[in-house]
Amino acid sequence: MIVRTLDQISGTERDVVAATWRSRRLVLAGDGVGFSLHETVMYAGTETAMWYTNHVEAVLCVEGEGELVDGESGDRHPLRPGTMYLLDGHERHTVRATTQLRMVCVFTPALTGREVHDDKGSYPPAASDDDR
Repeated sequence: MIVRTLDQISGTERDVVAATWRSRRLVLAGDGVGFSLHETVMYAGTETAMWYTNHVEAVLCVEGEGELVDGESGDRHPLRPGTMYLLDGHERHTVRATTQLRMVCVFTPALTGREVHDDKGSYPPAASDDDR
């Protein structure tokens, strides 16, 4: 059994900060369960373009308001508490945070925790067991 709190991982290598977001990574590949679990805060007034070509991501908005823009179709979807989206087709997408958004995110394959977005907004392919 693994038990962790956000307070325990704040300020550690599991607490990743970028220009438009902060991600606290509660479960990672090294935990050996096949997925990773993150609490991600998107800062108010920001826009982040992403394209997870190597991962499937499910996201649940638990706080704030914003917009999800499908980079393939241009469709726009409001984000507010209780809204879930699943990137099961590796869709290009943009998140616009009107207010601070707090999201719970699940990735498969699991992230190692060291990933950073490349110039396309993607993470590299899943790490081998040696990289965990």
